[in-house]
Amino acid sequence: MRSENISIIIADDHRLLREGLRCMLEKQPGLKPIAEADNGRNTVKLVLKLKPDVVVMDVSMPDMNGIEATRQIKKDAPQVKVVGLSMHADKRFVTEMLKAGASGYLLKHCAFEELGHAIRSVAENRIYLSPEITGVVIEDYMQAVQHGKRQVTDKGATLTSREREVLQLLAEGKSNKDIASLLNLSVKTIETHRQNIMEKLHLFSIAELTKYAISEGMTELTSEINGSKAANPKGNPDIGSHPLQDRNFRKL
Repeated sequence: MRSENISIIIADDHRLLREGLRCMLEKQPGLKPIAEADNGRNTVKLVLKLKPDVVVMDVSMPDMNGIEATRQIKKDAPQVKVVGLSMHADKRFVTEMLKAGASGYLLKHCAFEELGHAIRSVAENRIYLSPEITGVVIEDYMQAVQHGKRQVTDKGATLTSREREVLQLLAEGKSNKDIASLLNLSVKTIETHRQNIMEKLHLFSIAELTKYAISEGMTELTSEINGSKAANPKGNPDIGSHPLQDRNFRKL
């Protein structure tokens, strides 16, 4: 049993959710939120600077999604534990988050008590999954056992970490120049990454890359139509949804 407080960074692109989570976690003994981030890139920077015990990570965020942020955190600060928090119970999101190195995965409609328990569990080097998620993980494991070594059919598995970053930014409408500035790289380097991505995925237009990135959960695309936001192509429930308003997401 830990005697010191568990330091936590909260990462989510919805400000209302971040503030609500922080308020509730601050009231719990042994849990200490120390910072917030609104995208994966800022989360990685804060983790390297502050070295928290646990990151509560939204899976779908702009600029850099939670899956890629988790990969980078586990590479550069492997001692930091990550709990994925998302509206998605889809197998692809769950397995990719766990493969990236997350120690836990919760759905956003969970009760607050479950989040607190998950944070304490991963801080003690245990795995924590929402009951709804456990079945997804077991199913994936059983399929792997039944089929032996599965062939890798996901073309995205061949992309490097940097290429995944560039792909997400391209899908979010950023130009080569914008991406180069954001990543502190030359425009020529970004163009090379873009060409490599297209060749690896066999997709040769921005429209095709965008469709692929959305289908893989790399980004959530919205657009302004007649002054209002259009629904994203996958009908993603994260957009405009604040689980703190859900009666199931309650205080202790």
